[in-house]
Amino acid sequence: MPNTILITGTGAVATFFAARMALAGYEVNMLGYWPEAVQAIRAQGARFVDQQGKIQSAKVHITSDPCEFGLIDYALVLVKSWQTPQYAALIKQCLREDGIALTLQNGLGNREALAAELGEERSLAGVVLLGATVLEPGLVQVSGDPLVQLEKDAHLDPLVKIFERSGFQIRLFDDLNSLRWGKLIINAGVNPLSAVLGVRNGELVQDDNCRVILADLAREGRQTAEALGVQLPYDDPLLAIQEVLERTRNNSSSMLQDLQRGAPTEIDAINGAIVQHAHRKGIPVPVNETFVALVKSLAAQRSTRQER
Repeated sequence: MPNTILITGTGAVATFFAARMALAGYEVNMLGYWPEAVQAIRAQGARFVDQQGKIQSAKVHITSDPCEFGLIDYALVLVKSWQTPQYAALIKQCLREDGIALTLQNGLGNREALAAELGEERSLAGVVLLGATVLEPGLVQVSGDPLVQLEKDAHLDPLVKIFERSGFQIRLFDDLNSLRWGKLIINAGVNPLSAVLGVRNGELVQDDNCRVILADLAREGRQTAEALGVQLPYDDPLLAIQEVLERTRNNSSSMLQDLQRGAPTEIDAINGAIVQHAHRKGIPVPVNETFVALVKSLAAQRSTRQER
């Protein structure tokens, strides 16, 4: 297996992808700056709890210095959206001239940030559907079978085989923009509401007031997508959100996890992206605007407490 893979980030999804690919026999490198995770993965490998409750571990090469790598065939970008420009510059140092950087991140604008540094031909995007929670640095728990959705592109054919051999479900589509907006609207409901309330995903489907709020967020997202000419991959966005909540009911959303550990959130790339596109089309999105403000306020308060 000659392909060399770089996974950027040390969070839940990045750690899971690294472990699965390394267990499949691929040479996996990780690039990250969370000191506790780097230390844990270096000592114990990238670890995840499998469906039987058993911890699986795989040795990977992890560092905070991209100069330690040789040339990389594929870079999977799994950092937070606000980190994408920084990591794009780091990837540029070690990606082959014909290599591919694939973003599987939340939100919008990540592919464009990669392309600004790496060029359009080397920057591609996909969508991953996976509920993942960090149990401790370097150890994650996932719910359900991971699904990777990609645009039909010959440049991705070797990477599709890598995903399949690593145990990932793959689906190929002609219109990736539809999938990206479909996931965006789901994230724009799940992430901010769970983060503001401080609850696991499953608790959002048990409360009538939460369902009303989720319906408003979904409606604004759908109206914005329609104004942009985007056809969503589902008929009912609220039902799609509820299905995800049921499937990941024991998970904490990534935005809630970010707030809990005092890290920056992806609110600008998720609800903020909906607000930005809606404003350009003259569409009112007051509920999304409110949650952008609420999450930013919570993040600022937690940051202030940590500094005291």
